[in-house]
Amino acid sequence: MSHSWTSADIPSQTGKRVLITGANSGIGYHAAFTLARKGAHVILACRDRAKGKAALNRIVDDAPGANIELAILDLASLASVRAFAAQQLEQRQPLDILINNAGVMAPPKRLQTADGFELQFGTNVLGHFALTGLLLPALRQAGEKSSEAPRIVTIASIAHKRGHLNFDDLQYQRNYAPMKTYQQSKLANLMLALELDRRLRAAGSNILSVAAHPGVANTNLFQTGDRSAFENAARKVLGHVIGAFLNTDAEGALPTLYAATSSDVTGGGYYGPQGFQEMSGEEIGPAKIAPQARDNAAAARLWNICEQLTGVTVL
Repeated sequence: MSHSWTSADIPSQTGKRVLITGANSGIGYHAAFTLARKGAHVILACRDRAKGKAALNRIVDDAPGANIELAILDLASLASVRAFAAQQLEQRQPLDILINNAGVMAPPKRLQTADGFELQFGTNVLGHFALTGLLLPALRQAGEKSSEAPRIVTIASIAHKRGHLNFDDLQYQRNYAPMKTYQQSKLANLMLALELDRRLRAAGSNILSVAAHPGVANTNLFQTGDRSAFENAARKVLGHVIGAFLNTDAEGALPTLYAATSSDVTGGGYYGPQGFQEMSGEEIGPAKIAPQARDNAAAARLWNICEQLTGVTVL
């Protein structure tokens, strides 16, 4: 089912705790702002304290009385992920919605995380995998206090359709290719979201694992990174074109908000805009899943690798 869907369709989120990674800009920021306006207690999980504080101040200025807080999280460091999750669990508060939004897109040179993983795989995939597993107790707590199922929303991309899991070299230590590596990470995000829902169902959990993609949106992924001044300028021009003809970052946040709040969402679902090639559109509904993303055996293999690399056993 798809239909025109706006933030006005979001029911009250009063009483819910929501955690969004990468919430200081782009889709994450607009999701945080909207959910805060709807009454949720929103946790901005950001790597950069100054940028996170600036985002928090903007939300408070535009939505006085918003219940919002900043927490520092670097997904490119498993030590940071573990410390962050421990701090969250120490509060003994339920977590109703976890939005795995932060991401790194196609740095021109191969970079590494603090743990020596290729940056895109380490951040987009392993960081969120570990975070999700470590925060499951808070999500279960939310499921026990409410009849409404907690949700884990993972942000994938239409780029997953061109992605393939390179099991012989997941870290792209040989022949690093920026976009191929990004496409692989987004395919992995989607496959792990679907695998998580299968495992939650098998465990009898009421937690829903779903995925969403923004189409093509003018986010800071297009405009930042370790690139030349010329390339960054060109990407800013591209961003303006995208905003004019496809999605602004605010519009790109709608599938995320839909996945996080709509009553039409089901576990294992994948949602995005319904326009041409799923790049834009006012209608939000089920998105197309590439055949390679439906390979359950490959998903289980990837899951086991992620557990080994992170040291986090999820289910």
